[in-house]
Amino acid sequence: MLNENIIEKVIDKALSNGADFAELFVENTFNSSIAFNDNKTKQNIVGNDYGAGVRVFYGHTAIYAFTNDLSEEALLKAADAVSKAAKGGDVVTSIDLTKRDITNIHKVIIPNNTIAKKEKIDFIRKVNEASRGYNNQISQVDIRFMEKNQHVMIANSEGLHVEDNRNYSRVYVSSIASNGTEKQVGGEGPGRFAGYEFFNSIDPVELGKETARVAVTMLNADYAPSGKFPVVIDNGFGGVIFHEACGHSLETTAVAKGASVFVGKMGKKIAFDKLTAIDDGTMPNEWGSENIDDEGMETKKTVLIENGILKSYMVDKMGSLKTGFARTGSGRRQSYKFAPASRMRNTYIANGNDDFNEMIASIDEGIYAAKMGGGSVSPGTGNFNFSIGEGYMIRNGKIAEPVRGATLIGNGADALLKISMISDNMEMAQGMCGSVSGSVPTNVGQPAIKIDEIIVGGRK
Repeated sequence: MLNENIIEKVIDKALSNGADFAELFVENTFNSSIAFNDNKTKQNIVGNDYGAGVRVFYGHTAIYAFTNDLSEEALLKAADAVSKAAKGGDVVTSIDLTKRDITNIHKVIIPNNTIAKKEKIDFIRKVNEASRGYNNQISQVDIRFMEKNQHVMIANSEGLHVEDNRNYSRVYVSSIASNGTEKQVGGEGPGRFAGYEFFNSIDPVELGKETARVAVTMLNADYAPSGKFPVVIDNGFGGVIFHEACGHSLETTAVAKGASVFVGKMGKKIAFDKLTAIDDGTMPNEWGSENIDDEGMETKKTVLIENGILKSYMVDKMGSLKTGFARTGSGRRQSYKFAPASRMRNTYIANGNDDFNEMIASIDEGIYAAKMGGGSVSPGTGNFNFSIGEGYMIRNGKIAEPVRGATLIGNGADALLKISMISDNMEMAQGMCGSVSGSVPTNVGQPAIKIDEIIVGGRK
């Protein structure tokens, strides 16, 4: 993307005031997004976003500047700005850049931006027609069809020089059911680190019907009760609770600041004895995977919790300097406009060996969360609340009538210890995770789990 002579000049300039470390991140990204609602295409945006960011370390202080001008003059200006932000020790000006090839573990069959728009619109219309045709209570269908190809180059003062190409494909469908006075939503957002072949693997009719089914079921459901109940949270997007309430607290972005309930807990029991949780960037073609992270390190499979014991945090370069823990290839950023930080990739609770039906049968009265919705959490305390997107009562060991408006309220660290059963049906679901380094693709996942007691907020 840039010749080595310019890269070396930029890094030399960034080090010129005695910085301990300097890094150059260059990006060229193609984006395509189609927004469809009211039975018509409302937006069709295609474009390129390119630029570069320069980062330096002075001890435990990081300074970052970015520009969308990739001329030598502009890059040197950005490097000069970060170099003058602090004063370091001896100046290091000799850099031996060695271009390193990386192993691509993500097979792309049909690169993005190679398929005619008509084929994409045909896919979208099939989803729309299937959802609207499911039931006359479906009043609105919103669809977003996204393709992204990101090419990155990372070089630093330690001699690193790597490039990578990333393909992302995703469709998000939101079906809205209405009875004239109330509305309920069913949503699905499958995505892959892959090319257009991902869309060919999806049945658009089934996708439209599934979102409509959830919306109509919840619209016609009674309200959920309030109180403390045992709860079974199903697989897939059920993993959003672990992601939000525990995952962010295991990133050194929070740990290094002391803003995590898991500070000082390494090697200690923090969860149910049979619970193992993993953050894995190496899973081929998964939404949250990469070949290298945004600091140029090869991604890894990181066991966070093993049989209830805290084994690792998610660690980026600055997090490693501040905490002393080894890097895990977890430095991620939305684009060149953000400095990297420790972030999740494909984060999930591993399979257990409990039977799902036995899990349900063990509960006299409780809640079955078939699909989770959105929520909020405080990483410093782990306190959370999450809505249930599709919920049912459990009565006398059987899944009973649907209920809506339920919210799970609790504490992440406490909930980990109240899990008592883990099934073997692990699945993942896709989302976008926001933090200090922007919004990045992440997978959440888990098998069905049983939490013995949690507060359920409802209207009955």
